[in-house]
Amino acid sequence: MSGGRGGFRLPWRKGRPAAAVEHVLPPVRRHVTSVEAGQYAVRRAREAVAGALPAAGVAADSAFADAVLLVVSELVTNVLRHAPRSPVIDVGVTVAAGQLVVGVADAEPRLPDLSEAGMGAGLRLVTELATQYGGEVGVEPSVDHDGKVVLVRFAVPS
Repeated sequence: MSGGRGGFRLPWRKGRPAAAVEHVLPPVRRHVTSVEAGQYAVRRAREAVAGALPAAGVAADSAFADAVLLVVSELVTNVLRHAPRSPVIDVGVTVAAGQLVVGVADAEPRLPDLSEAGMGAGLRLVTELATQYGGEVGVEPSVDHDGKVVLVRFAVPS
């Protein structure tokens, strides 16, 4: 092989090996909606996510869809209870590489305690649902404002 170091061809040159051409990242599907905090926030968030699930390859009438929507309900309810400085709640769903991630962002910088002793009933349920589908729950500070994002990762069932 010529044209590269150590016997490998550089992928940007003519005559690239097939592996450099055939292996591309899977498409990422992302849906983000903002809902106003208030009495209709949970319903609006669930409706937005339910509308995005079929495009992500998740059957609307599946147990997995029900689990995702229950997670959305619990996380938005937690924002309403524990993040009073959040006039808006951002709810996102990202699907790629066999995983579905639900993210719920608010304006409260205090991170929830994700230890077994520190979780309330809602986060405990969210953790159980994520675990049931090969996933996990995490939290991180928001990058573009004071606040945080709770992330729930699921392995999408085949």
